[in-house]
Amino acid sequence: MCDKHAAEQPAAQVARRRRIWELGHACLCPLVGVGLPLPVLRKLVTKVAGATRPGSKLVADDYEIHVGTVSECGTRNRLSEAVQKELEQRYALVVQRFRAAKDAPALEALWHAAVASGDVSGAFFAGLTHAHCSQALEEQMCRDLHMIQHQAGAVARADIHRLNALSEENAALAREVARLQARSASAQQERNAEQDRHNSVVMQLRAQMIGRDSVAAALRQELEELRASIPGLATRERLARQVEMAEERDAAQRQQIADLRRSLAEAEAVMARVAAEAASAAAASAAQAPDGDAAAACAAAGTAAGGDGQGGERQVVLHGRLAERHVLCVGGRSGNVASYRALLEQCGARFSHHDGGLEHNANQLESSLAAADVVICQTGCISHAAYWRVKDYCKRHGKRCVFVDKPSLSSLQNKLEELAE
Repeated sequence: MCDKHAAEQPAAQVARRRRIWELGHACLCPLVGVGLPLPVLRKLVTKVAGATRPGSKLVADDYEIHVGTVSECGTRNRLSEAVQKELEQRYALVVQRFRAAKDAPALEALWHAAVASGDVSGAFFAGLTHAHCSQALEEQMCRDLHMIQHQAGAVARADIHRLNALSEENAALAREVARLQARSASAQQERNAEQDRHNSVVMQLRAQMIGRDSVAAALRQELEELRASIPGLATRERLARQVEMAEERDAAQRQQIADLRRSLAEAEAVMARVAAEAASAAAASAAQAPDGDAAAACAAAGTAAGGDGQGGERQVVLHGRLAERHVLCVGGRSGNVASYRALLEQCGARFSHHDGGLEHNANQLESSLAAADVVICQTGCISHAAYWRVKDYCKRHGKRCVFVDKPSLSSLQNKLEELAE
């Protein structure tokens, strides 16, 4: 008997927690509405109603199910026991936490903490069924939950409005995305078509290149076979090139000879005219000068050739300085070489010419420079390499070098007069 009483004592202590059919009617409505979602409640009602009335079908709406459940939970029956069991299982952790409250103030503190955190469903059930829940605390919990439901309704309506706006925006964005996807798909198809066309063109070009390379290889092979079949072809080609180059040089030399002949004829005519004028002037001066005055006669001859007494003196000095001297002219126009030669030989000098490497051998330039006493460099008609070679050689060996910037005969004569001074 004692053992049996000791085994029943914990059950009596557990039974001290109230059941939902022991609560007031004002507490059942918010407890059922907040504690159980409608799908779960409908499932419980359908299960209990089917068990009590076999073959029956529940066709009530959500409000009717809620009202009917609240009414049935006022007494102990199969539906109220099923709701009690579902609430115990769903909020077991919250009930376990609320068991720590040993009096009404501790229970109230736990409730206020749950309200502050926003998790009131399990706390409402655990607080109402707690053994230390007083009438005043029960009313306070119902009032708090009532206001929370109002606030939740306002928030829910705002959320619904926001959800509707987001749904409309989402639909608009979905339409825009669909349009962009269609546009992208069309552009992708166009790019694929263009890529296919490019690939086709590339394949055609590659085929053409392969065909052309094949033809070129066949032609090269045929050419090699023809060359192999003709004895001495390389020698003939070399001789043909040499003949062609010789003909080109011959034509150039003939043209140069013709230019030289024209220049020589012009120079001879000029020299004849100058000699006649000089002879006339010298004769007139000799007739007027005393006998034996050779210097006066030379000055008169210089005056006739140069135009004044100073020109005659320069002519005499230049003749004295260039007599029997070797003068090398580098560069210049080929048509003026004969005039250069006539002018310098008239002054008693020995004349030689080198074109700077255009047709004459460039390696012979240094030997010509070594043999010359005076060098005339035609800077206007000479290559840069020949110019620097002449200038460097004359500087290193101390040779007198006269630089003429214009290829005319008068420019050369002026430079020679400066040399005479």
